[in-house]
Amino acid sequence: MSEHLSEHSNATAELVIRQLGRQAYEPVWHAMQAFTDARDEHQPDELWVVEHEPVFTQGQAGKEEHLLAPGDIPVVKVDRGGQVTYHGPGQLVVYFLLDIRRRKLGVRQLVNQIENTIVSVLAEYNIDAAARCDAPGVYVGDDKICSLGLRIRRGCSFHGLAFNIDMDLSPFLRINPCGYAGLKMIQSKSLGGPQSFAEAADKVTSEFAQRLSYTTITQQAGLNLDYVKAS
Repeated sequence: MSEHLSEHSNATAELVIRQLGRQAYEPVWHAMQAFTDARDEHQPDELWVVEHEPVFTQGQAGKEEHLLAPGDIPVVKVDRGGQVTYHGPGQLVVYFLLDIRRRKLGVRQLVNQIENTIVSVLAEYNIDAAARCDAPGVYVGDDKICSLGLRIRRGCSFHGLAFNIDMDLSPFLRINPCGYAGLKMIQSKSLGGPQSFAEAADKVTSEFAQRLSYTTITQQAGLNLDYVKAS
C-alpha cells in the first residue's frame, strides 16, 4: 500500500459506485456541485453511473459556432472543460467524484486513467482503441467512441466520461462534436464491444476501480445528499 493510502486508509481505499438510472441532466449536475462543495477529507470517492435524457452540454470554452442546429434538444452551458457534446439514452455516462489531492493524483494522470480504462475495456472485445494527446477522449481509428470532460474544485474532480454504447447517434450531426467539424461519432454495439448500458457500466467501473487500487467497493442506488447543507 502506498504512503498516501495509509494516511487516509478508509476514505482513500473506499469507492462508492452509485447507480442513478435515467435522469435529466441538470439535477445531476447540480448534485455533483453540491457533493463536491460539501465533502471533507473523510468522504469516500464516488462514481456516478447515469443515462441522461437527450441534452447538449457546452463546456466553459464552448463556442456557439459548434452548435449547428440543436433544434428541440436543450442546450445546457456547464462548468466542465471542453466544447459541446451530446448525451442521450443508450450512452453510458460516468461521473468521477474523486478527491485527487488526497490521492496525490494529477489532472493529467486522472485523464489518462479514465481514457485507459475505456481502451482496456474495448481491448477485451478485440477492439483497437486509443487516446489522443491533442484531443481528450477515446478513438477507434479516426472516429470517436468516448468523450471526456472534467472540472477540478477544492482538489476534487467532477464531471466525467460519455461512452457511446447503443444509442441514436443522429443528434451528433446537429453539432461539431467536441468542437471538431466532421468528427464521426461511433458506438460500442456496432463494433462488437459491450452491447448494453449495464454490461458497459460493469466493465468500466470495475476496470477503473482496479486501476486506482480501491479495495472496498460499495454499490448504491440513487442520490444521497443528506450531508449537503441547504444553501
